[in-house]
Amino acid sequence: MNDTLWIRQAVRRIEADFNRSADTHLIPLALPACPGVNIYLKDESSHPTGSLKHRLARSLFLYSLCNGWLHEKSTVIESSSGSTAVSEAYFARLLGLPFVAVMPARTSPEKIAAIQFYGGSCHLVDDPHAVYGESERLARELGGHYMDQFTYAERATDWRSNNNIAESIFSQMEREPHPIPRWIVCSAGTGGTTATIGRFIRYRCHDTRVCVADPENSVFFDAFASGDSSLKIATNSLIEGIGRPRVEKSFLPGIVDGMLKIPDIASLAAIRYLEKVMGRRCGGSTGTNFIATLHLARRMHEAGERGSIATILCDSGVRYGHSYYNDKWMAAQGFEIGPAVEAVKACAESGTVLPWTLAAAGQAAAPAGNR
Repeated sequence: MNDTLWIRQAVRRIEADFNRSADTHLIPLALPACPGVNIYLKDESSHPTGSLKHRLARSLFLYSLCNGWLHEKSTVIESSSGSTAVSEAYFARLLGLPFVAVMPARTSPEKIAAIQFYGGSCHLVDDPHAVYGESERLARELGGHYMDQFTYAERATDWRSNNNIAESIFSQMEREPHPIPRWIVCSAGTGGTTATIGRFIRYRCHDTRVCVADPENSVFFDAFASGDSSLKIATNSLIEGIGRPRVEKSFLPGIVDGMLKIPDIASLAAIRYLEKVMGRRCGGSTGTNFIATLHLARRMHEAGERGSIATILCDSGVRYGHSYYNDKWMAAQGFEIGPAVEAVKACAESGTVLPWTLAAAGQAAAPAGNR
């Protein structure tokens, strides 16, 4: 089969798969401490591969196919902290292509199992900085294609339309009391979701601001606050899927209105609280987003401002049973999870100030008395 015919068939397969899929839900969440501020979670866990990264993987495959980078005998290589690799393994299997994920050794066993379920293989590295070089090396040795989500995430997604996540959020909010959210809160792994949302908001001329919530052991916040995109650190984020040791090419600080640095204990306490009020488990990045959302909702309430905030439920907690939902694992990290969960509950339901300092930059910076 010639390459052109194979590429056409591959694109048709991906588009047919998309046609078989429904949009993800937008879930309202009551916040008793902030009446007049409506909170919504965009539930990306309902994608076929269980996370927000399903959208990115689909876009990356279409981008690579239409650029002529993928062929019938290609081996697909990706560097990932897990969820993107799971989704890319799904699409590689759909096209009958072998897939190799290059990931940090601390990636959850549940994610490794999911990649293997879709026929992919995992290449684990101890140094989080090594995923890039190892991916390039494997692509050369195997004659494959390195997808490189960290470079191409922001350009592979059509931010004007094509049912991207931003268009979906605004469409689903059309009949809500405050249909144009005051803020959309997301977190950054590649920066692709932030780029898509920020560009769409500007393209549609919405009066909505973008807040990026960054976990500990990530350079995005410091790069945004300082304007220095050359920053690097040696460690990797405990919150899988977000935060990076370097500023990725797909992270565009110019479309971010504000950022918040979220302590890991706050993120992990937040998902335990969400489990109690939603009856379901979410991944750690959803907790990071929720703490930032709480901060912004409190600011709006104290200023007498009514409106809405949308944030992202990035993936299910099913993949983190060995860690985030394991009390022994939490204790081994030095986290006292019980009091932390009560602190999140008190903030959400009674208006008590969170006990953790949230570093803030840009329009997300709080008044001095509330830091």
